[in-house]
Amino acid sequence: MKAAEFDYVKAKSLDEICLFLSQQAGEARIIAGGQTLVPLMAMRMARPNTLIDINDVEELKGIEITKKSVIIKACTRQSEVLESVDVRKSLPILSDALSHVGHTQTRNRGTVGGSLVNADPSAEISLIARLLDAEMTVHSVRGERVIKAANFFSSAMITNLDADECLTQVCFPIWSSVRTGFGFHETSIRASDYALASAAAQLSLDSSGQCRSISIVIGGATEIPTRISETEEQLMGSDLSDTEIKTAMEKIPEMLEPQADVHADADYRRRVACVLVGRALKDARERAKGSLV
Repeated sequence: MKAAEFDYVKAKSLDEICLFLSQQAGEARIIAGGQTLVPLMAMRMARPNTLIDINDVEELKGIEITKKSVIIKACTRQSEVLESVDVRKSLPILSDALSHVGHTQTRNRGTVGGSLVNADPSAEISLIARLLDAEMTVHSVRGERVIKAANFFSSAMITNLDADECLTQVCFPIWSSVRTGFGFHETSIRASDYALASAAAQLSLDSSGQCRSISIVIGGATEIPTRISETEEQLMGSDLSDTEIKTAMEKIPEMLEPQADVHADADYRRRVACVLVGRALKDARERAKGSLV
């Protein structure tokens, strides 16, 4: 199939983007990498009246790293983030997750902001944003606002961005504790395919080896990245033994309401997600202890 007819404009600045969006009454779509939007348009599952190309807007590109956060501009290519030594040093879980995003060609075109706004339930970047409670900065002609990751994702392929807003950057907090570890696992039919289920965990240990902070998120098995708060509460203050992890995981299946499709049924996603959480937690524990690189 071919895309329905549309107008095309190339924005030169953030102000132009916001102006174009405000003039289109929700009928425009922003394009940067186009990894998802172009196929959807070809199948006429997306039919924007206008495409706003933001590839020439330099203020939407780049990576900034401070002592407290990694700030990535929305139009930064995924490959640039993956190849950044500074990102890997400051936020290794993001680098690890990015290595699972599609394949090299996908990452060369795909942008960090595009992945977040697309809000695919299987998306690795969205999972890490929720895990770390990242902050999304968005702009419109009405001004700027910041949205926490917990409030950014509404449903599968839907965010809480207003139609006239443009995501400009995402800020990932850096955990300051020296004894911090992470784990990321996903299951897909083939390497580079969308994840049928995924899980990420990050935690910190105190000097006695007990858990002082922890975050666990499941993706793929739910419509939006899902924080497993009850399991986090059970493991806080524990020494994260295999037995304690197993006990804490017992209630996870009943917290999930996975979607079934042609690739996997709901029960499969529920079971696999639980297994992946266990693997992510054990990896995070061992990295925090210094026994896993």
